[in-house]
Amino acid sequence: MIGVIGGSGLYEMEGLENKRWQKVSTPFGDPSDEFLLGCLAGRDVAFLPRHARGHRILPSELNHRANIWAFKSLGATHLLSVSAVGSLQEKYRPLDIVLPDQFIDRTKQSLAHTFFGNGIVAHAGFSDPICKELQQLVGGEAAKVLAAAGSKGGAAPRVHMNGVYVNMEGPAFSTRAESNLYRQWGADVIGMTNLGEAKLAREAEIAYASMSMITDYDCWKTGEEVVALEMIIKRLTQNAANAKAILKQVIPLIPADKKCSCHGAIQFAIATDKKLWPPATVEKLRPILARLL
Repeated sequence: MIGVIGGSGLYEMEGLENKRWQKVSTPFGDPSDEFLLGCLAGRDVAFLPRHARGHRILPSELNHRANIWAFKSLGATHLLSVSAVGSLQEKYRPLDIVLPDQFIDRTKQSLAHTFFGNGIVAHAGFSDPICKELQQLVGGEAAKVLAAAGSKGGAAPRVHMNGVYVNMEGPAFSTRAESNLYRQWGADVIGMTNLGEAKLAREAEIAYASMSMITDYDCWKTGEEVVALEMIIKRLTQNAANAKAILKQVIPLIPADKKCSCHGAIQFAIATDKKLWPPATVEKLRPILARLL
């Protein structure tokens, strides 16, 4: 199954056959919303609106553990994340797409970004937090979709491979001092959601890649309108349309029978002797640990 997380402006996936909304209960609480299940070009798809239909959940209120646990329990092997971000560099313009491959964590939610604890200690490798194979596939198809859109008139948005995503806490946007600090660090885009997803997807052995859809220049660029919700909403519609077109192209091309290193990420990450694993914790993490039991 291919999982899709829809960000701001993307609350439903079109083109799915046999679609239905399904509630998934988890030991970590409720996911953001029900899951939209269906088929696209013969592939099973599970779609989750990150902020819920109607956009009712703050970034800092997101229950990432419930969301990713639910995807794993549904059988997701790959996860495509779509999110709105601000650009921290001149070369990334609004409506461009960045496929980041690194993160900087500016949140205060480290315990909410792991499944482990309660008697089982694990330290998953996270030096390369994005699935490179999935990222390359998404980037190639995104470039084709945006080039086709540009051929119909006007300058086409561009796709940028790799980059550093700063995950801030929110919900307020950055101060200008913060925005300029992140630029000095060499960061490329800023958002409020992707880091927790990426960390938990790694622990769940789900291949994860992010499409960061640029809506603004954060607040660092003098002469530009300061980032505000009204500005972002104006650009979300076009970004959402581009994201839907890209997903439609990418999903059928994701290999159904090919494993990558992401799918074995916790093979040697658990430090606790298996004989000491508490039964209650094992049961709670059964979808995550099933391959090792």
